[in-house]
Amino acid sequence: MAKIDLLTDMLRPAAEALGYELLGLEFIGQGVHSVLRVYIDHEDGITVDDCTKVSHQASGILEVEDPITSQYTLEVSSPGMDRPLFTLPHFENVVGKEVNIRCHLGVNGRRRFKGVLNKIDTQNLIIAVDNEEYEVDFQDIDKANLVPVFD
Repeated sequence: MAKIDLLTDMLRPAAEALGYELLGLEFIGQGVHSVLRVYIDHEDGITVDDCTKVSHQASGILEVEDPITSQYTLEVSSPGMDRPLFTLPHFENVVGKEVNIRCHLGVNGRRRFKGVLNKIDTQNLIIAVDNEEYEVDFQDIDKANLVPVFD
């Protein structure tokens, strides 16, 4: 997690200088097929041109700083309908909506949760799955995203 924090701190100023919010990063290490995915957002939405601008700036920073020693592909993306959730404020914005959560350790032997995020109590998320509530520690979350709703 320290590498993601370092990369986020490194790339956030560039994204913000261009007028975008850096939502978060994912690094999927798979040897020569590794991917650094950067999620950006803007109140007017995100276009391919927006992704290109941020990609150009991020590439320059990553080339100079060289924080990833292995080969990887840089992807800059909008959050999409299945918006990834990286921070507590991201979760606070989706209380009452359905989310997917994957944890490191889990609760009562369960590591995956797909249900309605009922509330946030300090550092814990209360999620309803199959008429049962689970309390998930934010620090235990590996990956989370909003479940898209198609009308």
